Amino acid sequence: MTRPRLVLASTSPFRRELLARLGLPFDIAAPDVDEAQLPGEGAEGLVLRLAESKARAVADQFPDALVIGSDQVAGLAGEPDRAILGKPGTRERAIEQLTRASGRTVVFYTGLCLLRTGDATAQTACEIFKVHFRTLTADQIAAYIDREQPLGCAGSFKSEGLGITLFERLEGDDPNALIGLPLIRLVDMLAAEGVDVLTAPTSAQGAAGS
Repeated sequence: MTRPRLVLASTSPFRRELLARLGLPFDIAAPDVDEAQLPGEGAEGLVLRLAESKARAVADQFPDALVIGSDQVAGLAGEPDRAILGKPGTRERAIEQLTRASGRTVVFYTGLCLLRTGDATAQTACEIFKVHFRTLTADQIAAYIDREQPLGCAGSFKSEGLGITLFERLEGDDPNALIGLPLIRLVDMLAAEGVDVLTAPTSAQGAAGS
């Protein structure tokens, strides 16, 4: 049986790197999706909706494929899940976000969708990961932001870099979810579609046979 084509509906270099760890050949497509939060929409509902919307946005380009969509937002524990920490964009907003996070817990919601384009069937899930922050000084916050420039990252930090120095403890089932793509859940979804990551042809095998 021919293995279905795998497509990542994202231009994120972090998600691309994470998916590449599975060793499967895949294509990349850029989804054109409005990521604005709907009125009254909570964090989990938002990431589930956007993950599926991203997958469906590119589905017509790939008949008989499995398309992966994902989205992530963060919020402070104890606050309404509609109060989302977005990408700061500026140094001032990044300082504000990390100052609010200091000594507190930031909750990350990562939506995942695996869409079978042949019949438009989708599997979806939301992975929750908690980051417990150290109590940080103003100088530490400013130094971190100036060194890593995390202005395009939700919550104003990069967990795969110096961001680890900001944390007291991590809590969750899959650390990959914190970076943006829950690989453990994705492996389960692929298995449900008949794709065994360990026995499927690898990227290198696919390239050699092409």
